[in-house]
Amino acid sequence: MEKKVIVAPLHWGLGHASRCVPIINSLLENNFTPVIASDGEALQFLKQEFPRLESLELPSYKIAYHRNIKLKILFQLPTILNSVYKEKSIIHDFILKNKEVVGIISDNRFGVRSRLLPSVYITHQLNVLSGVTTFFSSFFHQRIIKKFDECWVPDISNSEFSGKLSITNKNLKATFIGVLSRFQKEHTEEEIDLLVLISGPEPNRSLLERKLISEFKKSSKKIVFVLGKIEGKQQKWTIGNSTFYNYLLSTQLQTIINSSKVVISRSGYSSIMDLAVLGKKVFFIPTENQPEQEYLATYLKRKGMAPFSTIANFSKEKLFEIQNNKGLATKKMVFDVNLFGLFKSK
Repeated sequence: MEKKVIVAPLHWGLGHASRCVPIINSLLENNFTPVIASDGEALQFLKQEFPRLESLELPSYKIAYHRNIKLKILFQLPTILNSVYKEKSIIHDFILKNKEVVGIISDNRFGVRSRLLPSVYITHQLNVLSGVTTFFSSFFHQRIIKKFDECWVPDISNSEFSGKLSITNKNLKATFIGVLSRFQKEHTEEEIDLLVLISGPEPNRSLLERKLISEFKKSSKKIVFVLGKIEGKQQKWTIGNSTFYNYLLSTQLQTIINSSKVVISRSGYSSIMDLAVLGKKVFFIPTENQPEQEYLATYLKRKGMAPFSTIANFSKEKLFEIQNNKGLATKKMVFDVNLFGLFKSK
């Protein structure tokens, strides 16, 4: 009998979707049939990575950035809660119509769970940083986590890369599952001087794109820009010494990162895990007004791993700071397939 597992990442950039790639591959290797459930570019990305898998479109949380992100999310809360209610209904109906579904893996989607099936929640944010409201945002998130049967934390047990985001004394049934990355380290010549990975939701993605293209337009170095724009057709073009891609699939991106001497990236957690597995020298530009990314950039700089700058203060000369940092590094973790035992008990 076919054993389907719903895998549902949040659409907030591509980080949640990309870290689900190794989980989907592990499910396939262990005779489960993943069903992809998401919305927007996250759903489009996973459908391109796994074109043969069944997919399910969920309502968007429509989370947008703002100078005061806490205030913006407060105003968006009714929309978010409405989407959570709708996705819960969609998942419930899908389960009733598909008796072969044996489990659910939700990456930060609050409503993708069921009392009928084992439901797992993936997050590295047992604590949600939000300034003076951190206690309340963390309390709210922990209440969500407790509604699931298990919580999987993508980090090493000493919180090597997530720091205080994943440290708590609350009883959350949290299991540290190791670093999740879709990539493998390749021993290849580093022929690209600088790789620029642009990502995140709008308008921040476009702001970073314009800033970095302007900063390096007269550079004589060999530079590759990956713009993080998931579109119907993959495109490549060249301007001077710079090569541009609108997006790359995982296998292509793995090759290009491995071939790069230095990487500029957002300090999103999935990007950090990917670059650590590949052992890269990195310069971070955290998304403005995103407390998690700002904390992670500060945390990794304090550990001597990577420098960072705000988008306003960035200049190409700041890349020299990389020489004083050891870079990111970790061993590729083998996903513990025993975690799927939860679904076999169904």
